Amino acid sequence: MSTLLILLPTLAVAASTSNAAPVALPARFDADLVHLVAPLAKNGTLTLYTDTGGGLFLGEAAVKRLGLATEELPPGSDAPPGARAVRWPAFRDAIPPPPGDLVPVMPAQVASRAPTDSDGMLGQAWFGGRVWTWDYPARRFALEGANWKPAPDATRVALGFKADAAGARATNFPRITVRIDGQPIDLLLDTGAMTRLTPAAMNALGDALPAVRATSMIADTQFKAWRSAHPDWRVIEDAQEQSHAAMIEVPSVEIAGHAVGPVWFTWRPDRNFHEFMSGMMDGRIEGALGGNALRHFVMTVDYPGAAAWFRCRADCAVKPRPAP
Repeated sequence: MSTLLILLPTLAVAASTSNAAPVALPARFDADLVHLVAPLAKNGTLTLYTDTGGGLFLGEAAVKRLGLATEELPPGSDAPPGARAVRWPAFRDAIPPPPGDLVPVMPAQVASRAPTDSDGMLGQAWFGGRVWTWDYPARRFALEGANWKPAPDATRVALGFKADAAGARATNFPRITVRIDGQPIDLLLDTGAMTRLTPAAMNALGDALPAVRATSMIADTQFKAWRSAHPDWRVIEDAQEQSHAAMIEVPSVEIAGHAVGPVWFTWRPDRNFHEFMSGMMDGRIEGALGGNALRHFVMTVDYPGAAAWFRCRADCAVKPRPAP
């Protein structure tokens, strides 16, 4: 999640699931970040970054490359006056459309600053109203069918979503509660949380992963609290390119009763989460939980049911704690 990538977040609140059976999508997993690599029905391919904590757009360069016709966004959308959009193109595979079949076009000078090499983003408006499964260990991403049921060995975690005055879903940014250092902490469930590491950080980690990779994020106040309470937790200064943000290694994060780790959290100013992001959610959050923590799981997010279901693969650090 970044401020840049949620500038055009919604045209409508949610889409819907009409497929009866699950649909495996043409996904590429890159250092725990997920891209759809989707051939069009006639010619060309769109590479689309998927991000539960992001917005919805196609970059202007991709629109021009593929010769897609644009139209003005309708009144009432979140985009500025005069913003353009394209109709959802016909794909060779069954790629579900966003609500309203319209996708805003991100101007080239803005899209070029995005930290991922893709043609656009599929964010919270695209995910909402549907049930999705990320099988990180098997590198499989799927849209579940209308008759989906959770697996018997999956553990349910409630998700929070912002609602309007009438109780209807206002946005589809999911809030999840995990436990770190024995305490509950509310985070954005953010499959697109990303960093680009500096050469010095790459050298310090020495893990052979690419510089662009999944990360989790934490607001300054909590970052400082962890660092003060745990001087033994590793910190890498100047870890992120452009922002020069530090990152801290949290030994264990408990998700759905499973303890996984270590997990690196990238520093962010308090206002990014306490003000900006929290304003689009149902409560205050302290950061974002990204693919570097979720990578251990088969995770299904049921947007209509406001829940996530987790099954942990054999590489979980600790098995679920027994009930007291």
